[in-house]
Amino acid sequence: MKIRIVLPVIWIALASTIAGPAVAHDGQAETVVPKFDQALPNIPGKSLVVVEVSYAPGAASPPHTHAKSAFIYAYVLSGEIESQVNDGETRIYKPGESWSEPPGAIHSISRNASKTEPARLLAIFVVDFNDKPLTTPVK
Repeated sequence: MKIRIVLPVIWIALASTIAGPAVAHDGQAETVVPKFDQALPNIPGKSLVVVEVSYAPGAASPPHTHAKSAFIYAYVLSGEIESQVNDGETRIYKPGESWSEPPGAIHSISRNASKTEPARLLAIFVVDFNDKPLTTPVK
């Protein structure tokens, strides 16, 4: 019975920690939806966290970093995502393509490459259990 109460609270807390809208040119924003959060039993202190990021046409995330311990694998589900990590190449990723971000990386560009079509990606984090927030804007 207690699990039924605790799990929704955890999801709400996770969503409020990582969800942060970025306004697109037409007033729409990106949305971040938690999909999975589980401690890794064979790697003490680590969790696997998965979020789905949906970008409205023209939407972008501000430059940001992730939790200091986070290794991230990003996989494009639909649309086209323009991305740059650290001083790497700026590239447009299409469905089925992916990239990774090492711990401490600066994600300077993350946006929908289209002004007319939405785009979605999965961001998969391997992160220390209590390393929050998952995303922090760069000042």
